[in-house]
Amino acid sequence: MSRQIIENGSAVLGIEFGSTRIKSVLIGPDHSVIASGSHEWENDFVNGIWTYSEDAILNGLRACYADLKRDVKEKYGVVPCRLSAIGISAMMHGYLPFDADMNLLVPFRTWRNTITGEAAEKLTEAFSFNMPQRWSLSHLYQAILNNEPHVPSIRFFTTLAGWVHFLLTGQKVLGVGDASGMMPIDSSTCDFDRNMVRIFDELIAGRGFPWKLEDILPRSIPAGEDAGTLTAAGALLLDAEGDLQPGCPLCPPEGDAGTGMAATNSVRAKTGNVSAGTSIFSMIVLEKPLSSVYPEIDVVTTPTGKQVGMVHCNSCTSDINAWVSLFREFADLMGFATDAGDVYTRLFRKAMEGAPDCGGIVSFNYFAGEPVTGLSEGRPMLIRTPDAKMSIANFMRAQIYASMETLKAGMEIMGREKVAIDQVYGHGGLFKTEGVAQNLLAAAIHAPVTVMETAGEGGAWGIALLAAYAVCRENGETLEDYLDRRVFAGMKQLTVRPDPVDEAGFDAYMNNFLACIPAQKAAVEGLKI
Repeated sequence: MSRQIIENGSAVLGIEFGSTRIKSVLIGPDHSVIASGSHEWENDFVNGIWTYSEDAILNGLRACYADLKRDVKEKYGVVPCRLSAIGISAMMHGYLPFDADMNLLVPFRTWRNTITGEAAEKLTEAFSFNMPQRWSLSHLYQAILNNEPHVPSIRFFTTLAGWVHFLLTGQKVLGVGDASGMMPIDSSTCDFDRNMVRIFDELIAGRGFPWKLEDILPRSIPAGEDAGTLTAAGALLLDAEGDLQPGCPLCPPEGDAGTGMAATNSVRAKTGNVSAGTSIFSMIVLEKPLSSVYPEIDVVTTPTGKQVGMVHCNSCTSDINAWVSLFREFADLMGFATDAGDVYTRLFRKAMEGAPDCGGIVSFNYFAGEPVTGLSEGRPMLIRTPDAKMSIANFMRAQIYASMETLKAGMEIMGREKVAIDQVYGHGGLFKTEGVAQNLLAAAIHAPVTVMETAGEGGAWGIALLAAYAVCRENGETLEDYLDRRVFAGMKQLTVRPDPVDEAGFDAYMNNFLACIPAQKAAVEGLKI
C-alpha cells in the first residue's frame, strides 16, 4: 500500500529545519508516516552572532531529502517522483534580509541571538505590544539603529522557512503563524498589523531608505491558502538526481510553533502545547486577549490566525545532552559500551527517585540568554548547598527541572491572568521517556499534560499535516475540524495530572532557582566568551 501511495504521487512531504536536525517525513492519505529522513547540523557562533551559513542551509536541505529518498528506496524499492503536496517549516524569528536579486545581505541571525535589546524596547513602547528580541522586526530595527550599511539595500526580508519556500516556489509568502514571529498580526485579517506598519515607517521616516516596511515584508496567509507550486529549479534543489517532478502545491511555510500546534491538535481556543527540544516554549490559544503587555509572554498566532500566548525559552535539552555525553565518555573510559537511547532512558527514570526539590541542587541550563528572566547571555551552571545530596537521582531531576524552570516562571503569569486552559499537550524529544518529563511538566504548570503516540514526530509531521490540509480539506472545512476528525480521532494518548508532592517540590526548587539568578548574572559578567 505505501509503495502504491508513493508511486501514484499521493504522498505528502513535510520538512522542518530544527535547531540541531533537519527532518523530513512522507505521510500517506491516513496521515501516518511512511518514510523519513534527517540531517544533523549545528549553529555556529561567528563574530558574536549565532548563525547557520547559506551552504549549511542548502546542503542540509539536499542531504535531508536524500536521506528520505534512501529510506523510501530501501523500504519500498522505488523513489519519489511525484508528490501530492509539500510543506516547509523552520525555527521561527531571526533575520534574513535580501537585496533585489535575492542575495543574502548578512549571515542569518537566528532566534537564539539576544542582541536587539534597544530595538525591542523601543518597538514595545511604540506599539504598546511586547516585541521580543528574537523577532525579525526587532533585528531589522536594531540593524537600523546600528547604522548597518546593508539596510538601504534591503528589498525583502523573511524567516528561514520563508526563504526555503521561496527557493522552491519563487513565492514571497509566509504562513500567518510564522509571520506572527516577525511582527504583530491582526487576527481579523491574518495580515501584519497595518497600524504598527505605519508606526514603524514613522520611526524610520527621516533615514531616507528607498523602501517602506510593507514593501519588504512577505505576504502573510493562513493555513490552506494557495502558497505556490514547486518549480523546476525547486525540484532540482530538493532532489539533485532529478527524479522529483515539479508542479505539486506547497502549503504556506510555517514556524516550529505552528507545526507544534498542528502536531498536537492544539489550534482551538483554550488548548495548548509545550514543545521541548533544544528550546522550550508553551503555546496557549487565547480565548480573549491578555489584560496587559508582559515582556515574558509573546502574542503570536495559530496557523489560522488565532491569538496565542507564548512563553519562549532559548535553552531546554542542550545541557542535558552535554551531561549525558560526559557520562557516556566516563563509561567508555571504564570500558563499558553504552547506547545513547538507553542511557537517556535510565537517567530520566532515575530522576523520578530524586527528592521533589532536588535536595539542594540548582541547575541553570542557559546556553544562551533568557529574556524571561532578564538574561542577555547565559552560562550553564550547577549550584548546590554544602549539605546537598549529590546523587544521580537528585542531579538528573535538577537537570530536567532546569529544562523547564524558565518556562514555569513565564507560565505563572498566565495563571495570574486566569487564562483558560482545557488541554495541554507535550511533544518533542524531552517526552520520549514515559512518565518522566510529562509528569514534571504537569507539576511545573499545575495542569494536566497529555502526550500522544505521535509526540515524537515533531514539526516535520506537523507541517506535513498542514500540507495535507491544503490539498485534502473539504470546502469550508476548518483546520480545527480537519485535525479533530481526520487526524487525531481515536489516537492513543496518555494524560497525567500534577502530583501535589511534585508541585510543592518544584515550587520549592523554583524559590532556590530565582534566588540564584544574581549568581547567573555574575557568571555572565565574569566569564566572557
